Amino acid sequence: MVITKAESGRMSHSEFGRRVQAVVDNIRRVVVARPEVIRMSLVGLLCRGHVLLDDFPGVGKTLLAKALAQSLKADFKRIQFTPDLLPTDITGASIYNPSDGSFRFVPGPIFANIVLADEINRSSPRTQAALLEAMGEGNVTFDGVVHPLPKPFFVIATRNLAETHGTFPLPQSQLDRFLLSFGIGYPGPEDEVEILARHEHGEISLSPVLTADDITTMQERVLQVEVARSVKEYIANIVAQTRASAEIAIGASPRGAVFLQRAAQARAAMEDRNFVTPDDVKAVAPAVLRHRILPRSSEPDSAAKCLEAILESVPVPL
Repeated sequence: MVITKAESGRMSHSEFGRRVQAVVDNIRRVVVARPEVIRMSLVGLLCRGHVLLDDFPGVGKTLLAKALAQSLKADFKRIQFTPDLLPTDITGASIYNPSDGSFRFVPGPIFANIVLADEINRSSPRTQAALLEAMGEGNVTFDGVVHPLPKPFFVIATRNLAETHGTFPLPQSQLDRFLLSFGIGYPGPEDEVEILARHEHGEISLSPVLTADDITTMQERVLQVEVARSVKEYIANIVAQTRASAEIAIGASPRGAVFLQRAAQARAAMEDRNFVTPDDVKAVAPAVLRHRILPRSSEPDSAAKCLEAILESVPVPL
């Protein structure tokens, strides 16, 4: 059942958590993944941020994005990134009207509540930049006219890690625009059997459980979660260690610290709390910071190992 805006305005902390769980349960009807992965996707949405799903082909990145969109009564668009994709294919373009000699702006697929940017690293840097500018600014400027994007606005991008041929790496400055980056991982034997069972008779269609207005109200609730000074200092110390570590060439930016706090606020709200704990920070730190640091080692998972060492070394406030 879709939850109305009027009900959303009277939302309690326990109701916030219940609605998050309703979306998680709905998505798990089609996506066989750990609940933490699905909840982390919701963290990005509730923080007014954007998510980059990094993983190998066929593990369910696109399926997760589509299931999240289907769980919300909101406008959804999918953009398949290819080498020949142009910036105007994303943002829109002016169309000439021969009857009166005027130009009319026709919005592109970026004008939606939820946008799936599939295989974002297959397009040119110029096209990537067009999407990431919209993500950062919340609007599209064309011929000097500013066109605001709808609210809520959420981009969930996928990146194929298995191939480098025909791909364009995302620069560090563009990766920094994503609030979260994480993978889904390969399923265990039991989960794989469950995947086969769910696909035996075709795909399952989902019904929405929340509206776009509900999400906007929940985003406002996240901003009301309190962060004590000791927790702020804990976040600052973690970020400072990413810059001081001898194992890391480039540390997290101040934007990373802000996003780490915001993600921790969202997790606290999901846990029916009005305050952030150090455990909230530790739970979201890998997904917030992993793509913001540049380890000196090129070995797989080196960023994750660096962050794990930092989280173990930074004192936790009492």
